[in-house]
Amino acid sequence: MDLEKSLPTTLDPATEEALDTLQANILSGHVRERFLALFVHFGDAADGRAFLRALAPMIKPYAVQRWETAAFKAHLPIRPVWVGAALSASGYGALGRKADAPTDTAFRGGMKSSTAKLADPAQETWEAGYQGDVHAVVLIGGVSADDVEAAEDAVRAVLPPTVTVLQRETGRGQHNADGNGIEHFGYVDGRSQPLFVEAEIAAEDKTAWDPAFPLKQVLVPESANRFGSYFVFRKLEQNVRAFKTAEEHLADTLALSEPDRERAGALIVGRFEDGTPVVLSGQEAGDPHVVNDFGYDGDPDGLKCPHFAHIRKTNPRGTGGFEAAEGERSHIMARRGQTYGERYDGPNADIDPALRPTGGVGLLFMAYMSSVVDQFEFTQANWADFAGFPKAGEQPGLDPVIGQGHRSSLPPCPVPWGGPGLRPAEVFPQTVTLKGGEYFFAPSIAYLAAL
Repeated sequence: MDLEKSLPTTLDPATEEALDTLQANILSGHVRERFLALFVHFGDAADGRAFLRALAPMIKPYAVQRWETAAFKAHLPIRPVWVGAALSASGYGALGRKADAPTDTAFRGGMKSSTAKLADPAQETWEAGYQGDVHAVVLIGGVSADDVEAAEDAVRAVLPPTVTVLQRETGRGQHNADGNGIEHFGYVDGRSQPLFVEAEIAAEDKTAWDPAFPLKQVLVPESANRFGSYFVFRKLEQNVRAFKTAEEHLADTLALSEPDRERAGALIVGRFEDGTPVVLSGQEAGDPHVVNDFGYDGDPDGLKCPHFAHIRKTNPRGTGGFEAAEGERSHIMARRGQTYGERYDGPNADIDPALRPTGGVGLLFMAYMSSVVDQFEFTQANWADFAGFPKAGEQPGLDPVIGQGHRSSLPPCPVPWGGPGLRPAEVFPQTVTLKGGEYFFAPSIAYLAAL
C-alpha cells in the first residue's frame, strides 16, 4: 500500500489484503450515532492476550466498512455496527509485549507525562477511571442503542475476571435542523477533515482548500503490509452556560445588533452555528451544505475571521506564518469525536444562557494520526495553547475554545465584518475542561488475533 498517496478507487491485491486487517474508522469515520467506549486494565498478561484474541473476530476491518459505505449509497437496508480496539504503551507492557509498542515518544510516555507540556489540569483532578494505568480501550459505534448494547454484551461475554473495566463512556450524536452534526455549544462540528479515500475526495470542492491527504498522515507500518494508527482520546467537559453568557457579553461589547449578534460566537469559533465560515460571510447564511472549501489568504489581518478563532488556530490553512503550507498540513489529524451527556435544552434554541448546563456534557475527543508528537501534541501546544500563533510577531491569544493556560483579553475584534473598525474585547473564559484521557495505538486486527 502506497502511503505517499490517498487510497485509490481501484485496489491492487496487496492493498486489499492490508485493508482486510486494518481497523475500521481510521481512514473514514464510521457511523456512531450511538457510541460506547470501555477503558480496561489487564490484571494478568495471559488473560489480557486471550481477551484480545477473542475480541479480534468482532473488530471490523476497513475492507468491510468500505463495502458497507457503498451499500449505504446504493440504499441497501443495512445497520452497520463497528467494534475497534487500541492499546496504551502501559497496555503493551501489561500484556508482556513491551517490545511491540510503537516508538512515538509521547505515546510511550502516556498522556499523563505530557500534562505540563499541554497545560492540562493536574492528574489528581481527572475522573477516577483515568487516574491509574489504562491499558486498552474498546470502541463501539452504530446507528441504534440496541445495536451498540448487543455489541457491548458480546464484548463483556469474553472479558476474563482479571480484565477490569475502569471507565465506561457513552456518546450520542446531536444534529441541527439541517441534519448536520453539532457539538454542545451548538456549532456544526467535524466538517473540516483530512480525506484519505479518492472517492470521498472527488465529492469535495477544492478551489481554496485541498482536503486530500496521503495515507502516511494517519497510518503507521506495523509489519509487512499491516498498518495501525495512533489514537488520542480526551474527555472534554463543556460549560455551555459560561460559553453562551460570554457570547452574549461579546456581542454587547462589540455593540452588535440583530441580526448581526450571531457573529459574536462566529468570531470565537470561526464558523456560525450552521457551519458557515465567518471568513466568507458577515451574516449567518443557513447553507445546509457546510462549506469547507475556503482559506484565509484574503484575510491577512483577521478582519473577517480573527486569528484567535478556534478553527483558524487549529487549521490555519497555510497562513500560520511559522511554516510552509505543506508543513502545516503535516500536523492535521483525523478527528472522530462524539458528544456525550444528556440535556433538556435545544443546543440551537434561543433561550436565556442561564438555562444552559454548566457541566455533565461535552465532547469525547478522538483522533487518529501517524504521530502523537507531531500532530496532536503539536497542534495543542504550538497552536491552540500558544498566544503567538497564527500571526508571527503578534499575540492573537489562546484558542478561546480549547486553549489551556493563562488567558488575557482578546485582541480587538472587527466591527463591522471586514473592518475597518476594531473594538477592544475582554477575556473569553475557559469553558472546556479535560476530565481524563490517554494515548493509544490501534494495531492491525491480525496483530490482536495472534497475541
